[in-house]
Amino acid sequence: MNVRKKRLITCVCGMLLTGAQPVLAQTYPSKPIRFIVGFAPGGPNDIIARIVGQKLSESFGVPVPVDNRPGADSIIGTQLAARAAPDGYTIAMISASAAIHPSVYSNIPFDVVKDFAHVTVLASGAFVVVVNPTLPVKSIKDLTALAKAKPGQLNFASSGAGGTLHLSGELFKSLAQVDMNHVPYKGGAPAIIDVVTGQVELMFSPIAIAMPHIKTGKLRPLAVTSGKRWPALPDLPTIAESGVRGYESTGWYGVVAPARTPRETVMRLNQEIVKLLARADVRQQFAGFDLEPVGSSPDQMTNHLKAELVKWAKVVKDAKLSPGTVQ
Repeated sequence: MNVRKKRLITCVCGMLLTGAQPVLAQTYPSKPIRFIVGFAPGGPNDIIARIVGQKLSESFGVPVPVDNRPGADSIIGTQLAARAAPDGYTIAMISASAAIHPSVYSNIPFDVVKDFAHVTVLASGAFVVVVNPTLPVKSIKDLTALAKAKPGQLNFASSGAGGTLHLSGELFKSLAQVDMNHVPYKGGAPAIIDVVTGQVELMFSPIAIAMPHIKTGKLRPLAVTSGKRWPALPDLPTIAESGVRGYESTGWYGVVAPARTPRETVMRLNQEIVKLLARADVRQQFAGFDLEPVGSSPDQMTNHLKAELVKWAKVVKDAKLSPGTVQ
């Protein structure tokens, strides 16, 4: 074979391979996409994943089954996702607690920034500060004044040490410069009941858990923790509005894939998920859990996560909750 023929064959092969790349990319997805959730069925992470998974399945035309892997406050499931093949056929749910874990747990077996390709922030939700009605406060200013008058005498409940609700209270203590005691419970339900019965004075609570008691007058709401007023409680001010400058704490949920998942695959996932989050039926479903759809870009999610890691690390340090102390 002469040199000209060899060059021609090489050129044609190169053109064929180059032309085949878009065709191969268009085949994704061609099989089920596993959606790992590090919590048991029935909780908000699971419910949100099932809503998104169902709509994503309809859009992609392949099953998107939820794979519940509960344990160690979602760390077990998240580790499984980090070690999965980076081919776009494994995604996972992470939540606001993922930005807290590195500060309160020792030896986490993955890096939530480096070991994942961030796809999108799905949704966010505010918390609400509620008090037992017998407590003589009707606003955050009243609560701050009482806490300063009685340092170390007020107690706030949470669903567990080192969790988002606990650290929402610690952030308040730091910014408002007050001293209150944290009382951890094994879940939000028993915590809120003890606030209702007066065993504990107050709680930074998910709105969905507190709302039935707010409606019956068994709990008095003071403010929401988000940076803006929340649709479920539109007349309630934010903590920042109430005089605690810089205060903001929200629960959020996001989708990640293993690191080194091809960028085009991450973008395809992002585009489809952002599209479904704009649907009226999905927004309505999220509203039922007092959540607002977000739909960020991958880079926006990465920046958000990095900022959250820095923020909560400072709160944990100020509260003297060194790694390992909440286990």
